Amino acid sequence: MDDHRSRFLQLAIRADALRFGEFTLKSGRSSPYFFNAGRFDSGATLAGLAGCYADALDAAGRAGAIGGFDLLFGPAYKGIPLATALACEYVRRGRDLPLAFNRKEAKAHGEGGRLIGAPLAGRRVLIVDDVITAGTAIREALDIIAAAGGIAAGIVIALDRQERVREDAGQSAAQAVAAEHGIPVVAVAGLSDLLEFTGESADLVRQRDALLAYRARYGIA
Repeated sequence: MDDHRSRFLQLAIRADALRFGEFTLKSGRSSPYFFNAGRFDSGATLAGLAGCYADALDAAGRAGAIGGFDLLFGPAYKGIPLATALACEYVRRGRDLPLAFNRKEAKAHGEGGRLIGAPLAGRRVLIVDDVITAGTAIREALDIIAAAGGIAAGIVIALDRQERVREDAGQSAAQAVAAEHGIPVVAVAGLSDLLEFTGESADLVRQRDALLAYRARYGIA
């Protein structure tokens, strides 16, 4: 693997955004790895991450997995710097895209409202976020976009854990959101890529057994 997936995983490990060990997730599951996009906390790491997002979207576009979009939307809070960094990356590549994001709570003074940035009405909107866990934040973003007259064109995330939301579920959170709303979800990398990546690294191969066991218990088919 020598593309945006590998670059992203290398960058995430260097930034300490991707860690291995024993972590208790919000779901209560004990996971052998943990991803925290908040650790992309410098200009260099955010720029590198944005390049990986753009390359993943380009690859998905060539494969016909996602259509066109003409506005980037960052859900509060982690989506805001991610969408902003991606907008800057597209400018570097010669495309100037409008950008918008939301407040968690509506502002009662000044310009008011929940939205900041470019107007969404009539735009094909790409949501930029870090992960989809239960899908709650993404569904809220979709409601905001629809209320503002925008058209959700797709979602791009950094890491897809590719695991069932519930024990009796047959879909991952990303798959469930895509199916429910009829829009594509593009991930820079997923658990399957992480397994391949660790298998190619002498330093990380020892993590592979724990990752395989976790996928066997919680992963989607």
